[in-house]
Formats: sequence, C-alpha cells, structure tokens
Amino acid sequence: MRWPRRLMSLLFLIVLLAGPPLVLLTLIGPPINGWPSTAQARAWVQQPLTKQTLTAALAIGAWLVWLMLAYTVAVRILIRLRETSAWLRRLPLPTPLQATASGMAGAAVFGVTTTNVPTTPPHPVSSGPVALEVQASPDEPSEASHKDGIAVSGGWLPHDVAAQVAAAAALVWLRRRRDYQPRPTSRDADLVSLPATVAAVQAALADNPRPPAAPAAPNGITALIDVLPAGGVGLTGAGALPVGRGLLVSALFAGHRHPTISLITTKAALARLLGPAAEVLGRRLPLTIVDNLDDAAQLIHTAHHHADPHTITEDWTSRTARHRQIVLLNGDDGDEPQIKHLAEASVATATTVVALGDWPAGPTWRADSAGHLHNPLHPGRTGPRLCVLDQTAATDLLAIIADPDPTPAEPTAPRAATLAQTPQASRDEPTLQPHAARQRLHLRVLGNPHLLLDGEPLAIRRSAALHILVYLAAHPTGADTAHLTDAIWPGLPRRSLTGRLYTALSDLRGTIRDAGGLPAIDHVDDRYRLNPAHVNVDLWHLNAAIHHAATTHINTHTAWQAILDAYPADLAATRTWPWLDPIREATRRQIIDICVRLATAEPDPHHAFHLLQAGIRIDPYNADLHQRASRALTTLGDHEAATELHNRYQHTLTRAGLDDGTASHPPSSTSIR
Repeated sequence: MRWPRRLMSLLFLIVLLAGPPLVLLTLIGPPINGWPSTAQARAWVQQPLTKQTLTAALAIGAWLVWLMLAYTVAVRILIRLRETSAWLRRLPLPTPLQATASGMAGAAVFGVTTTNVPTTPPHPVSSGPVALEVQASPDEPSEASHKDGIAVSGGWLPHDVAAQVAAAAALVWLRRRRDYQPRPTSRDADLVSLPATVAAVQAALADNPRPPAAPAAPNGITALIDVLPAGGVGLTGAGALPVGRGLLVSALFAGHRHPTISLITTKAALARLLGPAAEVLGRRLPLTIVDNLDDAAQLIHTAHHHADPHTITEDWTSRTARHRQIVLLNGDDGDEPQIKHLAEASVATATTVVALGDWPAGPTWRADSAGHLHNPLHPGRTGPRLCVLDQTAATDLLAIIADPDPTPAEPTAPRAATLAQTPQASRDEPTLQPHAARQRLHLRVLGNPHLLLDGEPLAIRRSAALHILVYLAAHPTGADTAHLTDAIWPGLPRRSLTGRLYTALSDLRGTIRDAGGLPAIDHVDDRYRLNPAHVNVDLWHLNAAIHHAATTHINTHTAWQAILDAYPADLAATRTWPWLDPIREATRRQIIDICVRLATAEPDPHHAFHLLQAGIRIDPYNADLHQRASRALTTLGDHEAATELHNRYQHTLTRAGLDDGTASHPPSSTSIR
C-alpha cells in the first residue's frame, strides 16, 4: 500500500510542521514582543524565576525545537530533490510531466496489495505464425540507449563495440550447447548467467536493434586510430583510465572477430587498468603482455616484417585494411632510450601507441570522463566519443572472450538443486487443469510469444508487458518486483523502474480485463504470478511432459513423442532477452538427456538413430549427439550417411563461428564398441 502510506506520511508531516506554530501563536503569542525594557531587565535580574519568565523560556524552547525539525525536513527534501534531478539528467525520459504522470498512475492502480487482486469483468523447429501484436509505447524509452552507443553501469560503449559484445555472448552459449555431454548424472555449472554488464548490453540491443552495418569493420578501433597522431600520444585527465579500458576492450573484441588487429600491453599498464583481475585474466586474453618497451618495439618490428599481404580485405579503407597493432602502456614505463626506440618503431610500422599519462616522445591529450579527447593545439575541437569503462564493467566484458579458467571448478550440485530459475516440474508449480483446453486464455511462449483469447490473438501494446508475460510463464511460482525489473531492465537502478513496471502491469491487466474480464495475474505480497485457473501455458505442458518421460518406465516412446509434440521451438525464440539463455539451455538439456537415455536403451539401431536425430533437431550444435548419431549410422553400415552428417555438422559450426578444431569426427569402423 504505497500511495496511501505516502499520503498519510505527507499529512502527518504537514501537521507536524504547521501544528506547533499555530498552537504556540494561539495560546502564547509570538515568542518575542519587541526587546525588553530596562525596567523589565532589572526586574528579571532581581527575580528570574517567575511564571511569566518560565512561560517565555518554554515558548522559546518550543520554537527552537520546531526550527530544528523544520531545518531537518528541508535538508532531507533538498537531498532527495538533488538525487532525483541527478538520475533524471542521466535518463532520457520523455518529459518530467509524462514520467510523473505514468508513475502516479501505476502506483494508484497497483499500489494496493490484496490477497488476490481480481480484475473484474539453424535447424530450429518452426516457431509458427506471428500472432501477437506488440506495439512499443512512446513512453517507454530505454535508459541504456543512445543514438551513438549504449550506456551501462560503469561506462559507455559505441554501438559497434556493443554489437561485438552481444555476438561474443551469443557465441558463449553456442559453445556451451556444443560441448554439453548428455549423461544421467550431468552437472550444469556452465548454465550460470553471463556478467551483469554483458546482460545490460544485450538488453539494450534487444530493445533498440540496429541493422548490421556493411562492411562490418571494427569502427570503434578505427575511430580511435584515425584521431591519434603518429608516434604515440599520452592521455591524462579524469577519463584517461576509463578510455584506456575502453581501448583495451574495443581492441580485444575487434581482434576476436578480425585477426588483422592485435594488442600489446605492458604488465604494469594492464594491472593499472584491471586491478587485481589483471594477473589471472591477462593470461586468458588474446593479447601480448611484455615486461618493457624494448620487447614491445621488437614485437611490432617482427609483426611488421612477417605481415601477410593477403590479410588485406576489400571492405576497409587503405589505412585500416592492413594489419593494425596497438601498444598500450604507462607513461612512465621505460627510460628515455626505450621510449625513443618504441616511438621510432611505431612511426615506421604505423603502430598506434597510447600511454596512460604523459608521453615524452609525443603530444599529451586530455581525456574527459565522457570519453572525448581534447588536443591542446585545438582547444575548441573534440574527437569522436570513445568507449569508457570502469574496472568492473571492463572485467565483465573481457570475461566472455577469455579462455576458460584452467583451475578446476568446485563440485556443483545436480541440476535440480542448482537451477532455481529453471522451469521444472515440482510440487510448487501450478497443477495443470484437466479442463485446460476449455480455458479462454492461452499463452504461447515456445516460439514467437503470443497471447490468445478464445483462439484469437490479443494485442499487447507494450513490449514490457509481453516481457512480463513470458517471464512469469518461465517462473510459474511467481516473481517479485525486484526480479521483474532486473530481468526486463538489467543494469539500471530499480528505484527508477518501479513506476514503469507498474505502468506496464496496469496496461497488461487492463487489456486482458477489457477483452475478457479474466484475472490473469495474481498479486500476493508483492509477488506476481500467472493464475493457472485462467491461463493455459504451453511451457507448463512441456515441463509436465518432460517430467513424465523422465520418470516413466512404460510407454517410453509415447512419452517421448509427447515431448516432441509439446516443443515446437525454443522459449521465446524470436527474443534476445539475456535471462532467457539459461532457461532455454536447461530445457534443451532435459530433452536431449531423455533422448540419449532412450537411444542408449534402444536395442533397435534404427530406432536409436531416429531418437538421436530428433535430439539433433532440438539442438543442432551439440557435438555428443552428432558423435552418437555417426556411430549409429556406422553400426548400420551407412558410412556415406555418417560422413555426410559430419560434413553438415562442420558446416553448421563454421557458419556459427564455432569451428575451432573441437568438432566431432565420424568414427571409423574399428572404433565401434
């Protein structure tokens, strides 16, 4: 009950501030009626403790207490106004009036908590036709978006760098799918969500997609190279280290997809940029770490003389087409001869040298906290905005392109104990109603999400409302306000999102109420939950089928077919929301685990192969499924089909960017057990 409590607090504050002065003025009068005369002062000295003087002293004391209270309230109000104005300046809200109005409307509709709020009357399976109309409301701006880049907690990324981050994040999940080995005792330690900064970038791009630019050149790096002078430059100012981290991240992500870019850094500079994470993370990143500047100069000379002329591509400009090297160091790394040697080598090889601090061999520019560079020779001119990151954001982003940690992970609990977020059949999940087919509301979240009322698509006006529906479908036991805001708007402060969440919920409930008069969403103790008595969800039926197939010992093929019938496509297949990936992958693994279990127990090799083939249709990237299917074909004597399956799988991996030499190979006849 937010707004009633706030209203009562406001009334109490008004009474507290206005009541004492009114009482004092009415009963006693003003605290001072002019200055005391000489006779009054002499009388007070002779007899200080009289009824009149005690009354005056008590009145003055009461006025002082009231003044202290008023001062405290005024200070608190100023602090709150300052905080509010600070985050309002950071967020591109439409207008203060619209934001205030939408927040008040949401609080007025959903501020009252009741026990049950009734609102009265590449081998993917086809996701089916689009049935849901989602119209982005004009009052739903994305705080993380900018016309030139993405703002995250701890920094700002240009759009091209953000796109490379999103692509690398998608590749992480594809590798996990490829490397998963279905076993009855499988562990799911690799289903942990990606770092918060990565999720914020993914969410921002999901809400504000941009068509891929052509050519797909690493513009974040070339923008920096184009503005820096030959021979190196030093960076000072409040933005020197954030820009240095942005350069580190931009160069490594660009080099991850474009081998024509390489980064060299000194051990001291890396430690300054990444802090305690530098020692462990540095060994796992695709960069070269040197101890001194002479080693850096030798490396760039060697790379220049051994550069392959065929690495030049047709879609870059002449300056950025050839192999580009970037050297990142501290301004105080090395002595004068080493600095001179490196500067000469960088000019001869067109290498970009960036020093964090003053650079004795060239100019020193100032970097501001927003990522702009200021050349002292051109005081009125600034270059393009560069990527800026703090230590946490930089390490979050670099973690997804770092090689796996060689240290063994601690044993983890089985899947059922570790994946609290994974939709699995349990006693806490809604019981599927026997009359589910007669329910008026049908929520389809497998494939393209859509909501049907009496078989007809129901238009959802706000993208956040659709997001809420899918999230609650994937979490049948419900979610509170914090979970919903963190999932829909990751990386943004919750205090600025509560009003937007209430507005989306209000609009969603109103749409369903106006169309069918059904209480589709329950709200109990600040926890929202789809009402299973009125909403039929396809994901819940899939979970029930998986649970049945995993526990049944009779009619196993019937149970397996029920899973295939209930799984037309991945969860919200057309959406790229970051929280979806762990649940999608956990659901796939449950299905292919059952597939492998049934295929292993199947005495007929033809039936076993068909089971594995169905599993490959569920996850075309999994190496273990392809190895088993190849062995099954070889057992059947169809070596040509086994080779064709292997070649098709290799093509799938190459097309996805996963062809790193770890793909499965078709087994020879001598390797069949």
